[in-house]
Amino acid sequence: MKRIVRIYGLIISAFLVANLIYMTVMCYTDPNFMGNTALGYAAMIIVFSIIFIAVKNYRDKHCNGTITFGKAFKTGVMITLIASSVYVVVWLFEYYLFIPDFIDKYTLHVLNAAKSDGATAAEISKKTTEMAEFKTLYKNPVFVILITYAEVLPVGLVISVISALLLKRKPKV
Repeated sequence: MKRIVRIYGLIISAFLVANLIYMTVMCYTDPNFMGNTALGYAAMIIVFSIIFIAVKNYRDKHCNGTITFGKAFKTGVMITLIASSVYVVVWLFEYYLFIPDFIDKYTLHVLNAAKSDGATAAEISKKTTEMAEFKTLYKNPVFVILITYAEVLPVGLVISVISALLLKRKPKV
């Protein structure tokens, strides 16, 4: 199981990191860049769907075609933890070494999006205050780690549960 977890965890990591780098480059090179949260999470769902393939591979090749929900879920969670951890580490390197002004760019992006959506002056003022608070929180590396895990970990956990439910199979008596 360890080998499958490592291999598939790293495969998913590669896709997540490529997406992270692409989004960062787009944010920095295109001032009119409009991120799409729904599209971003849809991409994560597709990438994390590799967990299904990993659990099925493990069940069929290493468990004689049977697997319990618990073992399937554990496999998915371990893959998710590897992929999410690599994503977090890459983001920390990217943020602290290459783009320390990310929060300023992100704040500008959020405020521009609010203006283009027709927000009132009061709403923009409120959003400015929220983003200033977020910037203060983002100065704490523990917060950065937690918020970055919160981006990807839940998606992987949901896919792990779904995969375990769909792939569990009791041995034939």
